[in-house]
Amino acid sequence: MQNALFVGVSAQTALARELDVIANNMANVSTTGFKARSARFQEYLMPVASADSFQRSDRRLSYVIDQGTPLDLTQGPVEPDSNPMHVALRGDAFLAVQTPQGLRYTRNGAFELDATGNLVTSDGHAVQGDGGPITIGQQETGLAIAPDGTISTNLGIRGRLRLVTFANAQALKSEGANLFSSEAPARPAGPGAHLEPGALERSNVKPVVEMTRLMDVNRTYSMVSSVISRLDDLRGTAIRRLADVA
Repeated sequence: MQNALFVGVSAQTALARELDVIANNMANVSTTGFKARSARFQEYLMPVASADSFQRSDRRLSYVIDQGTPLDLTQGPVEPDSNPMHVALRGDAFLAVQTPQGLRYTRNGAFELDATGNLVTSDGHAVQGDGGPITIGQQETGLAIAPDGTISTNLGIRGRLRLVTFANAQALKSEGANLFSSEAPARPAGPGAHLEPGALERSNVKPVVEMTRLMDVNRTYSMVSSVISRLDDLRGTAIRRLADVA
């Protein structure tokens, strides 16, 4: 009976983890360039208990363990908005930005100019070009971003956006604020990656799918809770009856 309670708790822990992932996805349905995550779990057979002296050998217990939350790197829908400072990424690539914590990577192509003329994301992080930050003078006009990332104004080319990719994008760590960090070095994006100026890549979260998952997780969690509650009541009844016999 005690083992059944432990198995139920392991299932509840896994479901709570999946609920956190779904909630984060739903909270970022409208976040520019957001990439959804999913929860993955694996059966774990408890190998510790074993006794060959019993008539029936011990059975291995099946628990649930967390196998991580892989990224869904599929392309999000691209929506034109005619803003010359907005770009949508297409293909396997990320933008490099400088943050107080160091170099980070994002798919957020909603750019703007800060008070000093630096090109920054909507969160205020300095967008990195091949030669470092990109600065536009106050007197410059006609800012345009080409599909290859080249930024130009009426005074000519001002820089080129640094597009990077990774050998294993699933190893990227979410840092919050739609940013990723990587322990592995980034490498230049290939020719398959390019920009679509005057547009933004929306979140690739599918609200209907996430709502369906949410209802399924809540239903399963309630069912497991009911089983655990009944097992606890059964244990209490058994203890009271044994006490009465004594």
